[in-house]
Amino acid sequence: MKEALIEELEKKLELKDFKLNSLLEITKSINTNQSVDDLLKIYAFILQEQLGFSKFLLFIRQDVWQHLLKIGYKGKVKDIRVERDLLRFKDITLIASSHLSILNEFDVVIPVHHKEEPLAFLLIKGIQEDDNLKTNGTISNLSFIQTLTNIIVVAIENKRMAKQSIRQERIKKELEVASEMQKLLFPQELPSDKRIDLAATYKARHEVGGDYYDFIPINKHEFLVCIADVSGKGISAAMLMANFQATIRTLLNFKDFELEHLIEELNKKVMSSAKGEKFITFFVGRYNAKNRKFKYINAGHNHPILTNGKQAQFLKSGCIGLGMLDEIPFIEPDEISIPPNSTLVLYTDGVVELENNEGVYFETDRLIRLIHSFYPLKMEDLNNIIFSKLDEWRGNRPLVDDTAIFSCRIF
Repeated sequence: MKEALIEELEKKLELKDFKLNSLLEITKSINTNQSVDDLLKIYAFILQEQLGFSKFLLFIRQDVWQHLLKIGYKGKVKDIRVERDLLRFKDITLIASSHLSILNEFDVVIPVHHKEEPLAFLLIKGIQEDDNLKTNGTISNLSFIQTLTNIIVVAIENKRMAKQSIRQERIKKELEVASEMQKLLFPQELPSDKRIDLAATYKARHEVGGDYYDFIPINKHEFLVCIADVSGKGISAAMLMANFQATIRTLLNFKDFELEHLIEELNKKVMSSAKGEKFITFFVGRYNAKNRKFKYINAGHNHPILTNGKQAQFLKSGCIGLGMLDEIPFIEPDEISIPPNSTLVLYTDGVVELENNEGVYFETDRLIRLIHSFYPLKMEDLNNIIFSKLDEWRGNRPLVDDTAIFSCRIF
Protein backbone atom coordinates (compact mmCIF):
# COMPACT_ATOMS: atom_id res chain seq x y z
CA MET A 1 0.00 0.00 0.00
CA LYS A 2 2.83 2.33 0.96
CA GLU A 3 4.72 1.50 -2.25
CA ALA A 4 1.61 2.28 -4.33
CA LEU A 5 1.24 5.68 -2.68
CA ILE A 6 4.92 6.45 -3.28
CA GLU A 7 4.58 5.40 -6.92
CA GLU A 8 1.46 7.55 -7.34
CA LEU A 9 3.24 10.53 -5.75
CA GLU A 10 6.24 10.05 -8.01
CA LYS A 11 3.96 10.04 -11.06
CA LYS A 12 2.33 13.27 -9.90
CA LEU A 13 5.70 14.90 -9.30
CA GLU A 14 6.97 13.65 -12.64
CA LEU A 15 3.89 15.05 -14.37
CA LYS A 16 4.27 18.35 -12.52
CA ASP A 17 7.93 18.56 -13.57
CA PHE A 18 6.95 17.77 -17.14
CA LYS A 19 4.37 20.55 -17.18
CA LEU A 20 6.79 23.03 -15.68
CA ASN A 21 9.59 22.11 -18.08
CA SER A 22 7.24 22.32 -21.06
CA LEU A 23 6.07 25.78 -20.05
CA LEU A 24 9.66 26.89 -19.46
CA GLU A 25 10.74 25.59 -22.85
CA ILE A 26 7.90 27.38 -24.63
CA THR A 27 8.45 30.59 -22.65
CA LYS A 28 12.17 30.55 -23.41
CA SER A 29 11.46 30.12 -27.12
CA ILE A 30 9.04 33.04 -27.07
CA ASN A 31 11.43 35.28 -25.14
CA THR A 32 14.27 34.54 -27.57
CA ASN A 33 11.93 35.60 -30.40
CA GLN A 34 12.02 32.30 -32.26
CA SER A 35 10.02 32.05 -35.45
CA VAL A 36 6.43 30.79 -35.66
CA ASP A 37 7.70 27.60 -37.33
CA ASP A 38 10.10 26.94 -34.44
CA LEU A 39 7.38 27.53 -31.85
CA LEU A 40 5.08 25.12 -33.66
CA LYS A 41 7.83 22.49 -33.82
CA ILE A 42 8.33 22.66 -30.05
CA TYR A 43 4.58 22.57 -29.48
CA ALA A 44 4.16 19.57 -31.80
CA PHE A 45 7.07 17.76 -30.13
CA ILE A 46 5.44 18.14 -26.71
CA LEU A 47 2.10 16.84 -27.95
CA GLN A 48 3.44 14.04 -30.12
CA GLU A 49 6.65 12.81 -28.53
CA GLN A 50 6.18 13.66 -24.86
CA LEU A 51 2.42 13.23 -24.51
CA GLY A 52 2.06 10.57 -27.19
CA PHE A 53 -0.78 11.99 -29.25
CA SER A 54 -0.76 10.32 -32.65
CA LYS A 55 -2.99 12.79 -34.44
CA PHE A 56 -3.88 16.43 -33.93
CA LEU A 57 -5.04 19.51 -35.77
CA LEU A 58 -4.67 23.13 -34.68
CA PHE A 59 -6.95 25.80 -36.08
CA ILE A 60 -6.25 29.45 -35.34
CA ARG A 61 -8.17 32.61 -36.14
CA GLN A 62 -6.18 35.34 -37.80
CA ASP A 63 -7.90 37.36 -40.50
CA VAL A 64 -9.79 34.15 -41.25
CA TRP A 65 -9.82 30.68 -39.69
CA GLN A 66 -6.99 28.50 -40.94
CA HIS A 67 -5.23 25.33 -39.91
CA LEU A 68 -1.77 26.03 -38.54
CA LEU A 69 -0.63 22.53 -37.65
CA LYS A 70 -1.50 19.06 -38.94
CA ILE A 71 0.06 15.90 -37.52
CA GLY A 72 -1.11 12.38 -38.39
CA TYR A 73 -4.34 13.45 -40.08
CA LYS A 74 -4.67 12.05 -43.61
CA GLY A 75 -7.96 13.66 -44.55
CA LYS A 76 -8.60 16.99 -46.21
CA VAL A 77 -8.37 19.79 -43.70
CA LYS A 78 -10.71 21.90 -45.84
CA ASP A 79 -13.47 19.41 -45.00
CA ILE A 80 -13.42 20.83 -41.46
CA ARG A 81 -15.10 24.22 -41.29
CA VAL A 82 -14.52 25.92 -37.98
CA GLU A 83 -17.64 28.07 -38.15
CA ARG A 84 -19.83 25.04 -38.86
CA ASP A 85 -18.10 22.29 -36.90
CA LEU A 86 -16.19 23.78 -33.94
CA LEU A 87 -17.55 27.13 -32.79
CA ARG A 88 -20.20 25.38 -30.71
CA PHE A 89 -17.52 23.97 -28.39
CA LYS A 90 -17.07 26.32 -25.44
CA ASP A 91 -15.26 23.91 -23.10
CA ILE A 92 -12.91 20.97 -23.35
CA THR A 93 -15.04 18.16 -24.76
CA LEU A 94 -14.42 14.42 -25.06
CA ILE A 95 -15.84 13.23 -28.37
CA ALA A 96 -17.90 10.09 -27.70
CA SER A 97 -19.86 10.20 -30.93
CA SER A 98 -20.55 12.93 -33.46
CA HIS A 99 -22.83 13.19 -36.45
CA LEU A 100 -19.77 14.56 -38.24
CA SER A 101 -17.57 11.66 -39.32
CA ILE A 102 -14.56 13.96 -39.34
CA LEU A 103 -14.84 14.70 -35.61
CA ASN A 104 -15.14 10.98 -34.87
CA GLU A 105 -11.51 10.64 -35.90
CA PHE A 106 -10.47 12.57 -32.79
CA ASP A 107 -10.83 12.06 -29.05
CA VAL A 108 -10.98 15.61 -27.70
CA VAL A 109 -11.80 19.15 -28.77
CA ILE A 110 -9.87 21.78 -26.84
CA PRO A 111 -11.09 25.35 -27.48
CA VAL A 112 -9.06 28.45 -26.64
CA HIS A 113 -10.98 31.63 -25.91
CA HIS A 114 -10.14 35.16 -24.88
CA LYS A 115 -12.99 37.12 -23.29
CA GLU A 116 -15.44 34.65 -24.82
CA GLU A 117 -13.97 35.22 -28.28
CA PRO A 118 -12.66 32.00 -29.89
CA LEU A 119 -8.96 32.13 -30.78
CA ALA A 120 -8.14 28.52 -31.61
CA PHE A 121 -9.34 24.91 -31.58
CA LEU A 122 -7.14 21.86 -31.02
CA LEU A 123 -8.40 18.43 -32.07
CA ILE A 124 -6.37 15.55 -30.61
CA LYS A 125 -6.34 11.77 -30.97
CA GLY A 126 -4.42 9.16 -29.04
CA ILE A 127 -5.65 9.07 -25.44
CA GLN A 128 -5.11 5.55 -24.13
CA GLU A 129 -7.15 3.92 -21.37
CA ASP A 130 -4.09 3.69 -19.11
CA ASP A 131 -2.91 7.19 -19.96
CA ASN A 132 -2.64 9.61 -17.05
CA LEU A 133 -4.86 11.94 -18.98
CA LYS A 134 -7.68 9.40 -18.68
CA THR A 135 -7.39 9.06 -14.90
CA ASN A 136 -8.72 11.33 -12.21
CA GLY A 137 -6.63 14.22 -13.45
CA THR A 138 -8.16 14.24 -16.93
CA ILE A 139 -9.66 17.73 -16.91
CA SER A 140 -6.66 19.18 -15.11
CA ASN A 141 -4.20 17.70 -17.61
CA LEU A 142 -6.29 18.63 -20.61
CA SER A 143 -6.48 22.10 -19.09
CA PHE A 144 -2.68 22.13 -19.14
CA ILE A 145 -2.74 21.38 -22.89
CA GLN A 146 -5.32 24.16 -23.26
CA THR A 147 -3.02 26.55 -21.38
CA LEU A 148 -0.05 25.49 -23.50
CA THR A 149 -2.10 26.01 -26.65
CA ASN A 150 -3.25 29.39 -25.39
CA ILE A 151 0.35 30.49 -24.83
CA ILE A 152 1.36 29.39 -28.33
CA VAL A 153 -1.65 31.02 -29.99
CA VAL A 154 -1.16 34.33 -28.17
CA ALA A 155 2.56 34.31 -29.02
CA ILE A 156 1.78 33.72 -32.70
CA GLU A 157 -0.88 36.43 -32.67
CA ASN A 158 1.55 38.86 -31.02
CA LYS A 159 4.09 38.12 -33.72
CA ARG A 160 1.46 38.69 -36.39
CA MET A 161 0.39 41.96 -34.79
CA ALA A 162 4.01 43.07 -34.49
CA LYS A 163 4.56 42.36 -38.19
CA GLN A 164 1.34 44.17 -39.00
CA SER A 165 2.44 47.12 -36.88
CA ILE A 166 5.79 47.21 -38.67
CA ARG A 167 4.02 46.95 -42.00
CA GLN A 168 1.63 49.76 -41.05
CA GLU A 169 4.54 51.89 -39.88
CA ARG A 170 6.30 51.24 -43.19
CA ILE A 171 3.14 52.16 -45.10
CA LYS A 172 2.84 55.29 -42.97
CA LYS A 173 6.40 56.30 -43.83
CA GLU A 174 5.80 55.53 -47.51
CA LEU A 175 2.71 57.73 -47.39
CA GLU A 176 4.73 60.49 -45.74
CA VAL A 177 7.36 60.24 -48.46
CA ALA A 178 4.65 60.16 -51.14
CA SER A 179 3.01 63.19 -49.53
CA GLU A 180 6.29 65.10 -49.58
CA MET A 181 6.86 64.05 -53.18
CA GLN A 182 3.39 65.22 -54.08
CA LYS A 183 4.04 68.65 -52.59
CA LEU A 184 6.90 68.97 -55.03
CA LEU A 185 4.40 68.56 -57.87
CA PHE A 186 2.78 71.85 -57.05
CA PRO A 187 4.43 75.18 -57.85
CA GLN A 188 6.22 76.49 -54.77
CA GLU A 189 5.45 80.14 -55.65
CA LEU A 190 2.69 81.68 -57.73
CA PRO A 191 3.12 85.16 -59.18
CA SER A 192 1.12 88.14 -58.01
CA ASP A 193 1.95 91.37 -59.84
CA LYS A 194 0.44 94.01 -62.10
CA ARG A 195 -0.37 91.49 -64.84
CA ILE A 196 -1.65 88.46 -62.94
CA ASP A 197 -2.60 87.31 -59.46
CA LEU A 198 -2.55 83.53 -58.92
CA ALA A 199 -3.41 81.44 -55.86
CA ALA A 200 -4.12 77.77 -55.28
CA THR A 201 -5.47 75.74 -52.37
CA TYR A 202 -5.46 71.96 -52.10
CA LYS A 203 -6.81 69.52 -49.52
CA ALA A 204 -6.20 65.80 -49.96
CA ARG A 205 -8.76 63.37 -48.58
CA HIS A 206 -5.97 61.07 -47.38
CA GLU A 207 -2.23 61.48 -46.92
CA VAL A 208 -1.75 61.53 -50.65
CA GLY A 209 -4.18 62.36 -53.41
CA GLY A 210 -4.68 62.45 -57.12
CA ASP A 211 -5.21 66.14 -57.84
CA TYR A 212 -2.63 68.35 -59.53
CA TYR A 213 -2.38 71.96 -60.70
CA ASP A 214 0.49 73.89 -62.21
CA PHE A 215 1.68 77.25 -63.49
CA ILE A 216 4.44 77.06 -66.10
CA PRO A 217 6.05 80.19 -67.60
CA ILE A 218 6.84 79.62 -71.28
CA ASN A 219 8.53 82.90 -72.14
CA LYS A 220 8.40 86.52 -71.14
CA HIS A 221 4.83 87.01 -72.36
CA GLU A 222 3.27 83.54 -72.18
CA PHE A 223 2.43 81.07 -69.48
CA LEU A 224 0.55 77.81 -69.15
CA VAL A 225 -1.98 76.91 -66.45
CA CYS A 226 -3.37 73.44 -65.92
CA ILE A 227 -5.28 71.28 -63.50
CA ALA A 228 -5.84 67.51 -63.40
CA ASP A 229 -7.57 64.79 -61.42
CA VAL A 230 -6.78 61.07 -61.58
CA SER A 231 -9.42 58.40 -61.06
CA GLY A 232 -8.75 56.44 -57.88
CA LYS A 233 -6.81 57.54 -54.83
CA GLY A 234 -3.80 56.55 -52.77
CA ILE A 235 -0.15 56.02 -53.59
CA SER A 236 -0.74 54.53 -57.05
CA ALA A 237 -2.83 57.55 -58.08
CA ALA A 238 -0.25 59.97 -56.67
CA MET A 239 2.59 58.19 -58.47
CA LEU A 240 0.68 58.23 -61.75
CA MET A 241 0.10 61.95 -61.32
CA ALA A 242 3.79 62.51 -60.53
CA ASN A 243 4.68 60.69 -63.74
CA PHE A 244 2.09 62.77 -65.58
CA GLN A 245 3.50 66.06 -64.30
CA ALA A 246 7.05 65.04 -65.22
CA THR A 247 5.86 64.22 -68.75
CA ILE A 248 4.23 67.65 -69.11
CA ARG A 249 7.44 69.37 -68.05
CA THR A 250 9.50 67.24 -70.44
CA LEU A 251 7.21 67.89 -73.41
CA LEU A 252 7.18 71.62 -72.76
CA ASN A 253 10.95 71.71 -73.15
CA PHE A 254 10.41 71.36 -76.90
CA LYS A 255 9.99 74.66 -78.71
CA ASP A 256 6.90 75.47 -80.74
CA PHE A 257 4.79 72.84 -79.01
CA GLU A 258 1.07 72.72 -79.70
CA LEU A 259 -1.56 71.91 -77.10
CA GLU A 260 -3.02 69.24 -79.39
CA HIS A 261 0.34 67.46 -79.56
CA LEU A 262 0.71 67.78 -75.78
CA ILE A 263 -2.68 66.11 -75.26
CA GLU A 264 -1.89 63.27 -77.67
CA GLU A 265 1.46 62.53 -76.02
CA LEU A 266 0.01 62.71 -72.53
CA ASN A 267 -2.73 60.27 -73.52
CA LYS A 268 -0.09 57.80 -74.73
CA LYS A 269 1.81 58.18 -71.47
CA VAL A 270 -1.24 57.62 -69.28
CA MET A 271 -2.26 54.56 -71.31
CA SER A 272 1.27 53.17 -71.02
CA SER A 273 1.52 53.81 -67.27
CA ALA A 274 -2.00 52.95 -66.13
CA LYS A 275 -2.77 50.13 -68.62
CA GLY A 276 -6.35 51.33 -68.88
CA GLU A 277 -6.97 50.90 -65.13
CA LYS A 278 -6.99 54.64 -64.42
CA PHE A 279 -7.61 57.79 -66.39
CA ILE A 280 -6.90 61.48 -65.87
CA THR A 281 -9.15 64.45 -66.50
CA PHE A 282 -7.08 67.46 -67.52
CA PHE A 283 -7.47 71.11 -68.41
CA VAL A 284 -4.64 73.08 -69.95
CA GLY A 285 -4.59 76.66 -71.20
CA ARG A 286 -1.90 78.86 -72.77
CA TYR A 287 -2.16 82.61 -72.26
CA ASN A 288 -0.40 85.29 -74.34
CA ALA A 289 -0.21 88.59 -72.47
CA LYS A 290 0.58 90.53 -75.66
CA ASN A 291 -2.63 89.76 -77.52
CA ARG A 292 -4.62 88.56 -74.46
CA LYS A 293 -5.45 85.32 -76.28
CA PHE A 294 -6.07 82.18 -74.27
CA LYS A 295 -5.99 78.85 -76.09
CA TYR A 296 -7.19 75.85 -74.11
CA ILE A 297 -8.17 72.19 -74.26
CA ASN A 298 -10.47 70.57 -71.71
CA ALA A 299 -9.85 66.82 -71.59
CA GLY A 300 -12.92 65.67 -69.69
CA HIS A 301 -12.27 67.92 -66.68
CA ASN A 302 -14.74 70.01 -64.67
CA HIS A 303 -15.41 73.12 -66.74
CA PRO A 304 -13.27 76.04 -65.52
CA ILE A 305 -15.14 79.29 -64.89
CA LEU A 306 -14.14 82.52 -66.63
CA THR A 307 -15.92 85.60 -65.32
CA ASN A 308 -15.77 89.40 -65.19
CA GLY A 309 -17.55 89.44 -61.84
CA LYS A 310 -21.01 89.63 -63.36
CA GLN A 311 -21.24 87.12 -66.17
CA ALA A 312 -19.56 83.71 -66.20
CA GLN A 313 -18.79 81.24 -68.97
CA PHE A 314 -17.58 77.65 -68.88
CA LEU A 315 -14.52 76.53 -70.81
CA LYS A 316 -15.81 73.26 -72.26
CA SER A 317 -14.09 72.61 -75.59
CA GLY A 318 -11.62 69.76 -75.85
CA CYS A 319 -11.77 65.99 -75.80
CA ILE A 320 -12.32 62.91 -73.63
CA GLY A 321 -10.22 62.18 -70.55
CA LEU A 322 -6.67 60.94 -70.92
CA GLY A 323 -6.09 57.19 -70.71
CA MET A 324 -9.64 56.24 -71.63
CA LEU A 325 -8.80 55.13 -75.17
CA ASP A 326 -5.58 54.27 -76.97
CA GLU A 327 -6.16 57.14 -79.35
CA ILE A 328 -8.27 60.23 -78.74
CA PRO A 329 -10.95 60.28 -81.47
CA PHE A 330 -11.11 64.08 -81.71
CA ILE A 331 -9.57 67.17 -80.10
CA GLU A 332 -11.39 70.48 -80.32
CA PRO A 333 -9.28 73.30 -78.84
CA ASP A 334 -10.73 76.76 -78.39
CA GLU A 335 -9.16 80.21 -78.30
CA ILE A 336 -10.78 83.13 -76.54
CA SER A 337 -9.89 86.70 -75.67
CA ILE A 338 -9.47 87.53 -72.00
CA PRO A 339 -10.94 90.93 -71.10
CA PRO A 340 -9.07 93.03 -68.50
CA ASN A 341 -9.74 92.22 -64.83
CA SER A 342 -11.08 88.74 -65.59
CA THR A 343 -10.98 85.80 -63.20
CA LEU A 344 -10.39 82.21 -64.23
CA VAL A 345 -11.17 79.57 -61.62
CA LEU A 346 -10.00 75.98 -62.15
CA TYR A 347 -11.19 73.32 -59.71
CA THR A 348 -11.55 69.58 -59.23
CA ASP A 349 -14.76 67.64 -58.61
CA GLY A 350 -14.14 67.58 -54.86
CA VAL A 351 -15.50 71.14 -54.87
CA VAL A 352 -18.76 70.88 -56.79
CA GLU A 353 -19.55 67.28 -55.76
CA LEU A 354 -19.23 68.00 -52.04
CA GLU A 355 -22.44 66.99 -50.23
CA ASN A 356 -24.06 68.51 -47.17
CA ASN A 357 -25.90 66.55 -44.46
CA GLU A 358 -29.01 66.43 -46.65
CA GLY A 359 -27.07 64.88 -49.53
CA VAL A 360 -27.23 68.04 -51.68
CA TYR A 361 -24.20 68.82 -53.88
CA PHE A 362 -22.41 72.16 -53.66
CA GLU A 363 -22.47 72.49 -57.49
CA THR A 364 -21.08 75.15 -59.79
CA ASP A 365 -23.91 77.67 -59.31
CA ARG A 366 -22.94 78.18 -55.69
CA LEU A 367 -19.29 78.41 -56.63
CA ILE A 368 -20.04 81.13 -59.21
CA ARG A 369 -22.16 83.11 -56.72
CA LEU A 370 -19.29 82.99 -54.23
CA ILE A 371 -16.79 84.19 -56.83
CA HIS A 372 -19.08 87.08 -57.79
CA SER A 373 -19.86 88.00 -54.19
CA PHE A 374 -16.18 88.37 -53.29
CA TYR A 375 -14.89 89.40 -56.70
CA PRO A 376 -12.69 92.37 -55.64
CA LEU A 377 -10.62 90.22 -53.27
CA LYS A 378 -7.15 88.92 -53.99
CA MET A 379 -7.12 85.33 -55.22
CA GLU A 380 -5.66 83.90 -52.00
CA ASP A 381 -8.42 85.53 -49.95
CA LEU A 382 -11.05 84.31 -52.41
CA ASN A 383 -9.78 80.73 -52.12
CA ASN A 384 -9.80 80.92 -48.32
CA ILE A 385 -13.43 82.05 -48.35
CA ILE A 386 -14.43 79.32 -50.81
CA PHE A 387 -12.86 76.61 -48.65
CA SER A 388 -14.45 78.09 -45.54
CA LYS A 389 -17.85 77.89 -47.25
CA LEU A 390 -17.11 74.32 -48.35
CA ASP A 391 -16.38 73.36 -44.72
CA GLU A 392 -19.65 74.95 -43.63
CA TRP A 393 -21.48 73.12 -46.41
CA ARG A 394 -20.26 69.64 -45.51
CA GLY A 395 -20.78 70.15 -41.78
CA ASN A 396 -19.66 67.04 -39.91
CA ARG A 397 -19.36 64.93 -43.06
CA PRO A 398 -15.83 63.88 -44.04
CA LEU A 399 -14.21 64.91 -47.30
CA VAL A 400 -15.20 62.37 -49.94
CA ASP A 401 -12.61 63.45 -52.49
CA ASP A 402 -9.47 65.49 -52.96
CA THR A 403 -10.27 69.17 -53.40
CA ALA A 404 -8.29 71.73 -55.37
CA ILE A 405 -8.97 75.32 -56.50
CA PHE A 406 -6.61 77.29 -58.72
CA SER A 407 -7.72 80.91 -59.14
CA CYS A 408 -6.23 83.31 -61.68
CA ARG A 409 -6.92 87.04 -61.93
CA ILE A 410 -5.74 88.47 -65.23
CA PHE A 411 -5.52 92.26 -65.15
